[in-house]
Amino acid sequence: MKVKFLGAARGVTGSCYAMEVNGSRFAVDCGLHQGNSEIEKRNWNTDVYNPGGLEFIMITHAHIDHCGLLPKLVRDGFNGRVYVTPPTMDLLEIMLKDSAYIQEMEAEWKNKKRSRHGRPTLDPLYTQADVDKALAMLTPVEYNEEFTPKPGINVLYKDAGHILGSSIIEIRVDEKDDKKVKLVFSGDLGRPNQLLVRNPSYSEVADFLFLESTYGNRDHKNEDQSRDELLEAIDYSYKHGQKVIIPAFALERTQEVLYSLYLLHKEGRLPQDVPIFLDSPLAIRATQVFSKNYRYFDVKTRKLFKAGEDPLRLPGLKLTESPKESMAINSYNGPAIIISASGMANAGRVKHHLRHNIWKKGASIVFVGFQAKGTPGRKIVDGAKTIKILGEELAVNARVFTINGFSAHAGQSHLLEWLSCFQNHGMKVFLMHGEYENQKVLARLIEKRFGHEVHIPDYLEECILKPNRIFEASMPTEKEVPRINWDYVLSELETKVSGLRNSQDRISHMGWNEQVELRDDALEAGTILSRLLASVDFDGDTRKK
Repeated sequence: MKVKFLGAARGVTGSCYAMEVNGSRFAVDCGLHQGNSEIEKRNWNTDVYNPGGLEFIMITHAHIDHCGLLPKLVRDGFNGRVYVTPPTMDLLEIMLKDSAYIQEMEAEWKNKKRSRHGRPTLDPLYTQADVDKALAMLTPVEYNEEFTPKPGINVLYKDAGHILGSSIIEIRVDEKDDKKVKLVFSGDLGRPNQLLVRNPSYSEVADFLFLESTYGNRDHKNEDQSRDELLEAIDYSYKHGQKVIIPAFALERTQEVLYSLYLLHKEGRLPQDVPIFLDSPLAIRATQVFSKNYRYFDVKTRKLFKAGEDPLRLPGLKLTESPKESMAINSYNGPAIIISASGMANAGRVKHHLRHNIWKKGASIVFVGFQAKGTPGRKIVDGAKTIKILGEELAVNARVFTINGFSAHAGQSHLLEWLSCFQNHGMKVFLMHGEYENQKVLARLIEKRFGHEVHIPDYLEECILKPNRIFEASMPTEKEVPRINWDYVLSELETKVSGLRNSQDRISHMGWNEQVELRDDALEAGTILSRLLASVDFDGDTRKK
């Protein structure tokens, strides 16, 4: 039995385990890689997945970093079944179609630029037609109902309490000589007492556990504190007549924020005259799917729906579907709450709202989810004084709030509590879906408290899993983590600066307008270099923020 780690290895995107079990090949998750240009190149290299050789895929939940590569795998040869819970099936339809739209629009934008320079055009990563083929392969499975995708492989989905439809996947493998091996994939685990969804289910036995570790180094604040912090941001901007901008993931985080606003309204703490704009077509559709699938919610929320009350709709909520309606929000005078995607402020309509408000004193920016390294959201949270949005360098004068209590991920103590329910000793734990420094903190705690052996695999690493909880790890000879050749980069910069200096006399004889444009371009390049230098200490060490 073998597992190859094709994503979320010492990182938090592109979740995918390629498995070889009893002569069958299948995958657990197939997420989109998101981040810098080198990481996103992985989405195009599907040879490492061998899509045509996969017999089936099991998806833990509908977040794009766990499912977003499915249409690309279909495009490149996958033609098997895809097992999902019914709510995940509904959510995948809107999430993958939205992703395909983004892929097509980005390709169109790039091709216009390439055509102007006489360069060949590019295909999108995948299209709506690829999504339609992928959706036809979805096979719904209910929680706690074991099924057998291939002889000798028995699978059980349990509620992970992360988002609507999210799952822990347990796999029992019947090997030769009547030996049995149990694998448990946590997917993304939710935190207890989260709004809307149930608490995570527990597993009790595993030979090999693949555990997420997003918040392996810290805990969250509790829900009541989070609502208080949200109200603090609203009151602050309300008193100053400015807007509250909430970059929120369309799936789950938006719905939890809406529920929190509903509770603040019911408690009489929310200003009655402040409009709330839900400005994301995807988030609007996802919210409708949540309401449709309310039977999967926790007891308290189900009671509200059965009583005819929808906690995801509240007075003052305005749904803005069209671009025209979205643009009109920034012409609205007075305080308002704007919930818009994307959650890390790196795409979508929220960038326009930030552009209009981040430089205003009295405005608030409220981050309610994890901000990955390199994203605009992470830069703002880390205290950037200025930020480039839609090509414009803007001062960060708005008050920034980071409310981790809204996270759909288990915190450190939640992960350890979940682990404590395993009754077997000698379990091997693989830490996945986390930044490496956070994972090392959690690994030490697990080894000290439970005595389990912990391994933190790297991208493309392979492990042979054997009975008696033995594993052998290996790395391909040519590991796909490109080394940055800084000598080359700096040499190129120096050559170009030298060339510009040598051309100074010729430039000075150009027309005034041409000189102004060249000057502005040179100053913009200087600003970029200043930002690079600001992120590095004088001794060359990356600054810890």
